[in-house]
Amino acid sequence: MKALNKETALKVQRPERIIQFGEGNFLRAFVDWIIYNMNEKADFNSSVVVVQPIDKGMVDMLNAQDDLYHVNLQGLDKGEAVNSLTMIDVISRALNPYTQNAEFMKLAEQPEMRFVISNTTEAGIAFDPSCKLDDAPATSYPGKLTQLLYHRFKTFNGDKSKGLIIFPCELIFLNGHKLKETIYQYIELWNLGEEFKTWFEEACGVYATLVDRIVPGFPRKDIAAIKEKLQYDDNLVVQAEIFHLWVIEAPQEIAKEFPADKAGLNVLFVPSEAPYHERKVTLLNGPHTVLSPVAYLSGVNIVREACEHEVVGKYIHKVMFDELMETLNLPKDELEKFAHDVLERFNNPFVDHAVTSIMLNSFPKYQTRDLPGLKTYLERKGELPKGLVLGLAAIITYYKGGVRADGAEIIPNDAPEIMNLLKELWATGCTQKVTEGVLGAEFIWGENLNNIPGLAEAVKANLDSIQEKGMLETVKSIL
Repeated sequence: MKALNKETALKVQRPERIIQFGEGNFLRAFVDWIIYNMNEKADFNSSVVVVQPIDKGMVDMLNAQDDLYHVNLQGLDKGEAVNSLTMIDVISRALNPYTQNAEFMKLAEQPEMRFVISNTTEAGIAFDPSCKLDDAPATSYPGKLTQLLYHRFKTFNGDKSKGLIIFPCELIFLNGHKLKETIYQYIELWNLGEEFKTWFEEACGVYATLVDRIVPGFPRKDIAAIKEKLQYDDNLVVQAEIFHLWVIEAPQEIAKEFPADKAGLNVLFVPSEAPYHERKVTLLNGPHTVLSPVAYLSGVNIVREACEHEVVGKYIHKVMFDELMETLNLPKDELEKFAHDVLERFNNPFVDHAVTSIMLNSFPKYQTRDLPGLKTYLERKGELPKGLVLGLAAIITYYKGGVRADGAEIIPNDAPEIMNLLKELWATGCTQKVTEGVLGAEFIWGENLNNIPGLAEAVKANLDSIQEKGMLETVKSIL
């Protein structure tokens, strides 16, 4: 078996046009895989310099393999199982700014640099007032980026053609807006002047993005077989699902510079990411939140098995297509395609996604992912969505704890005040009190849900049915 490096594998030299803050599994299986496809299919001709955002990271491992590694895509593509391996060759080098600060700052001096992409975790886009301009480097990601931009501004004497296009991929709604605000805070803190501020405003663009791909990461249990198949000793293989979506809130001239569409990729440049964010939360996260307790209390443990189950599968379909989809405002065919993609992802034969792993903090999840749909459905149709109401009753039942019909233990997990409330309510033995107590908990919902017409009555009826007939019979009664 060969070592993986540029001596043993072909590595094409391309101009360094992208600075990437972050070297973790997600960026390597998502952004770098996208850039690889753009190089192969759209003549993008660009390579990436990776910058490690914190002082401990993986750049040494990357450089030991000359920044080569494989992406292992697994899942269903139009019903066909796919399990592919692709060598990604787009990273030219990887830097640690804590030990190579001069090299890091020199990136700003390279005239062809055009893009900055980041994923520094949700906590990465934060303002740290202790950062100074002459830190080598600033501790925060926005601080490092401001240092780099200011150095570029000075190097090229404020030349407007040397601005950078910035795509944050952190999982925060409107991440670009947040990053831009934070850069302005550093411009003010460090007194960088109006001229630089104007250059940043006019020459650079910071664009909000939404990213979507499940990336399990390093394939511990499959790695020996993968290395055998590759005949390379690759210690940076990263596993990901086939589905990918990158929504970028930016004008079409930016799309021309980043021609992902020409490579046949699911990268959308749109005027607003908000409807796509709402679509993902509603049609992916929303069904996850209610299918989990319904499936588990029906004796089903894995998401894929829930989709294949003759009763629970119909329930999932009902919630997605008949209820939640009716509450969204994007074109119907777009929504249907996305929902079918979601079902393929739930059905991934390579991933055993335990429903109990989704059950953590179910009440707050229901509040953000399903409650808005329940209200909109009621408003538009004049009746409550039966599947979503049953989902709420299933969560309340799951939080009772105890054991399942087959003897498996039910172990709910949430904030202590929620756990205590449910314990007290279920101790009364009265489903009326349980219903009114949960729906009336304003610290969970931000309001009293007993005021939603018919909701308390419907939830109580479901709780009674689950107690008397069990979950499966209750599901059958609403289908």
